[in-house]
Amino acid sequence: MPDDIAPSSHSTVESVLWRGHTSQWVNFWTYLFCIVLAIGALAGIPFTGGLSAIGLVIPIAWWAIAWWLIRSTVYELTTQRLRISRGILNRRLEELELYRVKDYVMEQPLFLRLFGLGHINVLTSDLSTPTVTLRAIPQVADVREKLRNAVQSERDRKRVRELDVDETQPPV
Repeated sequence: MPDDIAPSSHSTVESVLWRGHTSQWVNFWTYLFCIVLAIGALAGIPFTGGLSAIGLVIPIAWWAIAWWLIRSTVYELTTQRLRISRGILNRRLEELELYRVKDYVMEQPLFLRLFGLGHINVLTSDLSTPTVTLRAIPQVADVREKLRNAVQSERDRKRVRELDVDETQPPV
């Protein structure tokens, strides 16, 4: 193997720790509204001679687009990065190096907690993505713990530490 492509002594194989999607429960009110619209269109069929059946197109299309938007967002936590891939026709891939993570907050609003879901907000030192949110993910506490361990491991591997500087206090 030539010297210019020899692996570094600090390199490790990147492996996937967790992969998931936002739960469809975030679309609860959209889906409920689509159901009400569809019922209204169906109820109008006897009064419009079947013309209101065309009105079913709107709630069905709205439901499908809302479902597809959520399903097309993929979160992937690896030993070195957090990747977020989104988009239906045009895809966007955001990658966050784990050693840049400053802090993370787990939130479980009551509605999501009823279904075992929650959010993880990740604060970073990355200029392009200072905040990343993993919305309505299942087993949120386990994912947060995997993220915490992976961040610490990656900082140790790269020998990087987070340094907080308080700009409001004058130097002593």
